[in-house]
Amino acid sequence: MISFNRPIVMLDFETTGIAPSDRITEVAALRIVDGQITDRFVSLVNCGVRIPAFITHLTGISQAMVNKAPPASEVVPALIEFIGSDALSAHNASFDAKFLLAESQRVNLLPQYQGLHCTLKLSRRLFPGMSNYKLATLAASLGIRFQGTAHRAEADAEVSAHLLIHIARHLAKTCKMQQIDLDLLEKISKTVAAKVPEFLNTQKKA
Repeated sequence: MISFNRPIVMLDFETTGIAPSDRITEVAALRIVDGQITDRFVSLVNCGVRIPAFITHLTGISQAMVNKAPPASEVVPALIEFIGSDALSAHNASFDAKFLLAESQRVNLLPQYQGLHCTLKLSRRLFPGMSNYKLATLAASLGIRFQGTAHRAEADAEVSAHLLIHIARHLAKTCKMQQIDLDLLEKISKTVAAKVPEFLNTQKKA
């Protein structure tokens, strides 16, 4: 079985928007071990803010749903504990990492994850020629099924996790590896897309 050299947690937030002042409405964190999803943390979040109508239309998350959800002061510490010191991944990782840090600081905590890996950046480098690199497009092109509703945290995190597992299998086949070191993902992300095939050729195991 193809795997990463250490656990990695796939994170996805639904939020009230993209501005620094916006808040999270839902979170899903899925732990990947030995090429499989082994554990998950999923919760709606009550941040005490109004849910814009366009967000409800996009995600299906209503004001009534978050009003009944546990507060951020409970969810965020539990999320940080769940992630622990494992590596973290997300599709457009800088977005989710920004919200994780902001929400953590609001409860006077700091995330302890070791390493951040972006499936969006990796997909652009490893699967060139896509019409776009939105999660739905990648899933359809690579044969990854949505098991729930798009733009809900658990469904998006699950598809992103399977995308990361697909990336691991692709690298295992390309580089003739049985285990993918997370350092390799970081190196690929930092490599100019046009030079990735040459770089991967140098990583091949005899």
